[in-house]
Amino acid sequence: MRITRVYTRTGDRGTTRLVGGQEVAKDDPRIEAYGTIDELNTIVGLARTFNGTSGAPAEAIARIDAALHQVQNDLFNLGADLATRPADRWPTMVQVQPEDVTRLESWCDAFNEELEPLREFILPGGGPTSAFLHQARTVCRRAERRICTLHALEPEVGELPIHYVNRLSDFLFVLGRWAAKQCGAPEPLWERPGERRPGRS
Repeated sequence: MRITRVYTRTGDRGTTRLVGGQEVAKDDPRIEAYGTIDELNTIVGLARTFNGTSGAPAEAIARIDAALHQVQNDLFNLGADLATRPADRWPTMVQVQPEDVTRLESWCDAFNEELEPLREFILPGGGPTSAFLHQARTVCRRAERRICTLHALEPEVGELPIHYVNRLSDFLFVLGRWAAKQCGAPEPLWERPGERRPGRS
């Protein structure tokens, strides 16, 4: 695939085209769904970038990067699928598969085994990598809501995209905690109303 020109002027009237050529409004539920997936992929890219300079051990950096690299590829494939009406899909089109969901579940279990059990709600933070992973988690939840809206209108979209982003948000939460641990950054804890932590005046 070769892109020779970035701008096309075809969207100047507030419409765009899906992969199959159908013209739709830019705020169409399908556009909202894959546009949010694109936004999520961008934030995952930010997390990967900051992970490389996090100061964590090289093995931990590599482990995070490998997982996020796979996630970015999955998200690109998912975005392409959401940009294509089911009737316009082709036989060799790459789509989210059950094994992709299973892989996220196994990653959740593996990384979570190395963490202390949660005894309190945590606040987003824990160093740049962790903070971006928490931001990715929240955008992932929004992507899930957008896909649910699309699925309600077009059930033929299938449920696997919903399953994938649901597990992905869980994984991003676990990985955010794990990333904070690897770079030695404390996780900010939610303080219950009226409760003061030691050292706070």
